[in-house]
Amino acid sequence: MKKKNKSLWALIGLFLFAVAVPSTAFADAVTGETVVTLGQDLTPQQKEQILQEMNVDNNVKQITVTNEEEHRYLGQYLDEATIGSRALSSAKITLTEKGSGIQVETNNISTITDQMYANALVTAGVKDAEVYVTAPMEVSGTAGLTGILKAFEAAAGKNITEEQKQVANEEMVRTSELGQSIGDKEKAVEFMNRVKDEIAQEQPQSAKEVRDIIVNVAGDMNINLNDQDIERITNLMVKFSELNIDWDSLSSQLDQLKRNLDQVVNSEEAKSFLDKLFTWLAELIDSLKKAFSS
Repeated sequence: MKKKNKSLWALIGLFLFAVAVPSTAFADAVTGETVVTLGQDLTPQQKEQILQEMNVDNNVKQITVTNEEEHRYLGQYLDEATIGSRALSSAKITLTEKGSGIQVETNNISTITDQMYANALVTAGVKDAEVYVTAPMEVSGTAGLTGILKAFEAAAGKNITEEQKQVANEEMVRTSELGQSIGDKEKAVEFMNRVKDEIAQEQPQSAKEVRDIIVNVAGDMNINLNDQDIERITNLMVKFSELNIDWDSLSSQLDQLKRNLDQVVNSEEAKSFLDKLFTWLAELIDSLKKAFSS
């Protein structure tokens, strides 16, 4: 039951975060469109090896990711040595049917988990895609998000805002740091989702209110945060809370999430809880739409 609860909170958190960030319209997106990004510093042999690993041929659309780009999006949050001097991480993204969600698989990625990538992609406005991240040898994976976002832009034919990219990259880094600090990557992901859940519901108006949410969730989950952790996560969540909100797409996303959750839980107790939750969310959405349109 504990594992199911974790999955439940993760899905609820992903939904509430997804609907609270700008909705990026990808009108030109074509289901099945595949784009590959390759690190600029891969050798020709390594590139060929990765293409084979991704099960694509040389005719697939390819984009190069540079180390300079990796530093641009990670330089504020990681030191130069951690980012490195070579671009090796590579990614493949395939657009999937509307409502299918984000699926991530990794290879040779030691620090960033599949769920960390997925959460960061939701932050960036990415929807409905299969993602594969790899490298020719084991790497941390922090630079992988740069390539994924670049590939998605090319596949969908639209740009992701710089603000979304920066928040997405910082979220990935902070979640990874927290996972290492507490020794539990899954719990770190769940913590971030629950914080975003609270922010989406309470709509804090100040950094202090955001900080209080973080401290309260950490207490509920028995997570010990030091002052630096709290400050960094607060700064991140303030940026999140300041992103523009698009309420128009909430109903369809709510229906899709409910279908996804029905596959996760089976008990009558859980279903009763979900029914009450979604009724409450529907009422919340309606009131927020009225408030923001006035």
